Amino acid sequence: MDSAVSLDTDQIARLLPHRAPFLFLERVSDIVPGERAIGHKAVSFNEPHFQGHFPGYPVMPGVLIIEALAQTAGALVMHSLGLEQKERLVYFMTIDKARFRKPVRPGDMLRMPVTALQKRGPVWRFKGEAYVGEQLCAEAEYSAMIASKEQ
Repeated sequence: MDSAVSLDTDQIARLLPHRAPFLFLERVSDIVPGERAIGHKAVSFNEPHFQGHFPGYPVMPGVLIIEALAQTAGALVMHSLGLEQKERLVYFMTIDKARFRKPVRPGDMLRMPVTALQKRGPVWRFKGEAYVGEQLCAEAEYSAMIASKEQ
């Protein structure tokens, strides 16, 4: 098992179509192809959603934490299948068992381990968790489908 595989922002950009301000990953590490990976995101005070969520007490929206988990899983799948710079997208299909346990604030470093639970054809199911330090902040199970941009 080679857990030394890691992706930087340039490599992530070759796997995912997301770009700023909607790319929520700086690094993906500890990749075990087809099985698991850990996403990393530095939460910065100048992210646009903090202007309105919430003035005076900025909190990262839970839906964006779930999106960061999904982007981690998407990068894992695309990397595992060797689909760098291909015309493919990863679409959400379901989000289940989402729980938000602690606010994520500017200055936090999110560590997001994701694990593949199931794969059926182009559909993958994952469990993801978001931590700041050792504190669990959010978790969810979700599924996504890989599709070409033409579909």
